[in-house]
Amino acid sequence: MRVLITGGAGFIGSFLTEKLVESGFDVIVIDNLSSGDLGRLSDVIDRIRFVKDDLKNPSDPEAFQNVDTVFHLAANPEVRISVTEPRTHFDENILVTFNVLELSRKYGIKNIVYASSSTVYGDARVIPTPEDHPIQPISIYGAAKAAGEVMCGTYARLYGMNCVALRYANIVGPRLRHGVIYDLLMKLRKNPEELEVLGDGTQEKSYLYITDTINATLMAWEYAVKNSGVYVYNVGNWDLINVREIVNIIVKVSGFNPRITYRPATPDGRGWPGDVKRMLLSIDKIVREVGWKPNMSSKDAIETTAKALSQELGVGEWLKS
Repeated sequence: MRVLITGGAGFIGSFLTEKLVESGFDVIVIDNLSSGDLGRLSDVIDRIRFVKDDLKNPSDPEAFQNVDTVFHLAANPEVRISVTEPRTHFDENILVTFNVLELSRKYGIKNIVYASSSTVYGDARVIPTPEDHPIQPISIYGAAKAAGEVMCGTYARLYGMNCVALRYANIVGPRLRHGVIYDLLMKLRKNPEELEVLGDGTQEKSYLYITDTINATLMAWEYAVKNSGVYVYNVGNWDLINVREIVNIIVKVSGFNPRITYRPATPDGRGWPGDVKRMLLSIDKIVREVGWKPNMSSKDAIETTAKALSQELGVGEWLKS
């Protein structure tokens, strides 16, 4: 079976690519390398077809030919940027998704797996948040992901495709190059004496380790293909962790003793306008229907990632020993 992964040189995409190659699939990766890195694919680069292309204006549409499934992960992942530069997220998240769906329709692709986000819910009124909760994003990033879900579902119903949209929580692991763990470690690498933290530290969110994420993605895909139709699943963890706890883990891993300053950007302590203050997804549906469940808690996922990234980034006194 031939599968195509957009954004396959990205964080989640590279792990998904490795897993599918190891499972014997014929894999095509499309990435414009704006944030992706071919180094992430070094272990499998000679066993895939890599296409460097910008899906905002595809130059090699025939890469979609004879493909059974598209895993659409290509997107700009920076929620903060979406607030200050909304056009970027329209182009890279909404326009790209439309182009991917159009090419999938043109070449008769039957299965779409769409990487959505917990940010589609905005400030959820129900915690843990189920999939039938109202979609009320508070960032352009969340709005773009919600728009992508609607388009994927509509294309699936109109053109006879199967579609599964996965509303990911905060995904962490080695190779991660955005988000709170990466940002804090980079700040410590620049100045081990002082650490500025966005928000008041009370923000609470759920984190999922990358291997759990890949397992959920593949199991949901298999379920959608087997049963046909349009499916939406939350992909997150049972628990959550607050920013102050994350800061303590980062400081412990680094071995530094910085002066910590919290910088809330809003009266209620958010890190930036559009930042969701508290997020915990209900994963009851994917557990019940698909049979997936996470193996690692949010805290364990943070700790494991912090150790891996500190080595990758060269941050920490203990690295000198």
